[in-house]
Parts: sequence; structure tokens; C-alpha cells
Amino acid sequence: MPAISVSAPGKIILFGEHAVVYGYPAIAAPVIQVKAKAIVNANPLAAPGNIHIQAPNIGLDADLVDLPAEHPLVTAIQAVTQFLGVHHLPACSIRITSSIPVAAGLGSGAAVSVALIRALSAFLGKPLDNDCVSSLAYQVEKLYHGTPSGIDNTVITYEQPVYFVREQPICRLSVGKPFTVVIGDTGESCPTAITVGDLAQAWRANPEPLKREFDQIARITDAARQAIEGGNTAELGPLMTANHQHLQTLGVSSPELDHLFEAARSAGASGAKLSGGGRGGNMIALVESSHAQIVANALQEAGAVRTIVTEVKPQGRR
Repeated sequence: MPAISVSAPGKIILFGEHAVVYGYPAIAAPVIQVKAKAIVNANPLAAPGNIHIQAPNIGLDADLVDLPAEHPLVTAIQAVTQFLGVHHLPACSIRITSSIPVAAGLGSGAAVSVALIRALSAFLGKPLDNDCVSSLAYQVEKLYHGTPSGIDNTVITYEQPVYFVREQPICRLSVGKPFTVVIGDTGESCPTAITVGDLAQAWRANPEPLKREFDQIARITDAARQAIEGGNTAELGPLMTANHQHLQTLGVSSPELDHLFEAARSAGASGAKLSGGGRGGNMIALVESSHAQIVANALQEAGAVRTIVTEVKPQGRR
């Protein structure tokens, strides 16, 4: 049986992070320049049920039975087998690789889950549709983030921009005109579960200040949706900057993120903001495509450990 190989892209949140956890809208887009890949190979010489997993990015080389039950890869595999009603897996090896930085706001965990779920279900001869893949990946996301919004697994599964409101039908975003975004990585990792948890604690103690910020972020996100769908990309820069200022007020930015934010603006970006959980990870900047490398260079000079230039395009265009 030939190897089954599946990849899944990274993602950026363009607008609405953190507010999305509380039922407000967010906009996210795939980042195809970075990917997670899962390769499943049959191992007919091994005993049935013998599953060997390699994930060199995290130094993992072990049999499935030797991993703790709460390991995300174990959870993903069990989610597939339980959903499909498979009680005994054929012997196989699973190799996971990824070029997506971990805990940087680019959806590394969700991308690994989506790639693994797709590859394993195909290996079992029962490939899953997008709705099933996203739902199973969301189960794994709960291990990473505690109370995830569901936006990461959604945008990564469907590989297209989405306007997302928790527990509402998925709205695939119509992009009226392509626009270019430069991603700058601070090199500082902060798991999303930490910032989400801190805001949850603040919400329980006194929700009104957070609600005021989330209301403003929601207005920005809805304005951004209209601009994206209408092809009015010039409006997005100021909206990004305003969104970042509200995230600063919420306490989820950091000196490193703010420094890159200022560097991008000084280099000619029309707007910028942190993207994802914050307190590290990535920021994004809206730029003219002809100016993207100049902004990327400025971010590197300001301390970004890596930059990615990506384009948000209408569905079907690569």
C-alpha cells in the first residue's frame, strides 16, 4: 500500500482574536507558505496495532502505546478511530513534520491535527469530509488551548479565509481584491492557553471592561469584513492598527510585539497588529506587494527571527 501524505497550512488571525472566544466575530486566513505534514506508511511486518510515531520537530520517536493518553497526537488518533468505529488499527508508522513555528499564533497545533486526521482516515480507507476533520481537530485543540474558539481548525481545514463566529455556521469569506501581509515572528513563545486563561479570569472577576473592548473589536472586525469583500483594501491598515490598540488595552501584547508593530509602521506598512494569542508569537502588517520586502527587512532589523510574506486571495486562486 502506498504511503498516504497530507499537508495542512498555517493560519493568521487578521481581526478579532480573543474577542472570538466570547462569541464575537473574527477573520482568519490560511498561510500556505508554512505547512504541517503527516505521512502514514503501512508496516506489514509488525504486529497488528503497532503504531510507531516520529515527530522530529519535537524530538518524538516512540510507539503509540508508550505515549501518555493526554498527548495531542494520541487524542487525534483516538478521535479518528472512535469516529470511524475502528477498533484495531493496522500496523503502521506515522511521521509528522512541520515548518510552522510552535506557540507563535500560526496554528501549528491545529495544522498538525488536521494533517494527521486526514492522513489516518485516508489510510483506513475512509477519508473524512471537511466538517468531520474540523470537528475532530477541535477536540484536539481543547488540549492546547483549554477553551479554544474553533477558528484555527476551521480556517486550516477549509484552507480559505473565513469570517468566524463561535457556534454559528462557517462563513467562507469572499475576497474582493488580493492583499499582501507581512508576518513578523518575535521569537518569543507564549501558549495561547495562557493569555486566554488570563482573560477568562479577568472576565469572571469583572466582565464589563473586557466587554467594552470586545464590542469595539467586533465593530472593527465587521468593518474589515466589508472592506475585504468590497475590495477596499486601503481601509484595512487603519483597522488593523485600531485592533492592535484594543489588544494592548487587554494586556495581551508585549514589548517585543509593540516594537515590531512600530518598526512595520515606520517602514511604510499601512497598518499592523499582533496576531493570535499575543505576549509573543507573531505580528502582521498590511503592505503594498511591491513594498513587502522592505517591510520584511525592517522587521528583521528590529529583531524578528523570521518573516513570511503572504497574500490573501479570492477562493480558488493560488
